[in-house]
Amino acid sequence: MGSTELAANLFRATQTEEKLKRDGVNSKQQANTTHFDVGSKVRQTIQELGGTMPEELPTPQVSIKQLENSVKITEKK
Repeated sequence: MGSTELAANLFRATQTEEKLKRDGVNSKQQANTTHFDVGSKVRQTIQELGGTMPEELPTPQVSIKQLENSVKITEKK
């Protein structure tokens, strides 16, 4: 996940959390609907601004797991 996707995810999560609190959401169904609605609006905004949709962003060459394993191997030497 690159910085653009990470930033969009963080924005979506923080906005969803605030909306859940502000609207006093108590049920799982309401929470799911709120998450979906906020996510849809974030995606719509990205699209309207001409940004790259998350599913179209490039994926990293190396996974976090591969990096962790590389660090462990290096530390053992």
